[in-house]
Amino acid sequence: QVQLVESGGGFVQPGGSLRLSCSASGSNFSIYGAWSRQAPGKQRELVATITGGGTTYYSGSAKGRFTISRDNAKNTLYLQMNRLNPEEKAVYYCHTIRREVTYWGQGTQVTVSS
Repeated sequence: QVQLVESGGGFVQPGGSLRLSCSASGSNFSIYGAWSRQAPGKQRELVATITGGGTTYYSGSAKGRFTISRDNAKNTLYLQMNRLNPEEKAVYYCHTIRREVTYWGQGTQVTVSS
């Protein structure tokens, strides 16, 4: 049974930073890990990915401000988010793929507001 649990969301002022964590059980992020987000009334969008070799991908809006990383020993995926803006208020989800099945966490809320 694969379970992913996100944490680290919360309230932050514009320009602030947050670090999200995603802890995995029954799997890990050594092959693939990713973060997506879903803002109110919008479709879920991919934010960042990391492959087994450490290659990273960032969406246009995340590039230069967000950093995805992992700690294989802790089975944990991270997303460091800097210079957040109000448009990035969303539920952030981590996900991974195991045996061609995608597993999602329950999400963590990020609110950016003054």
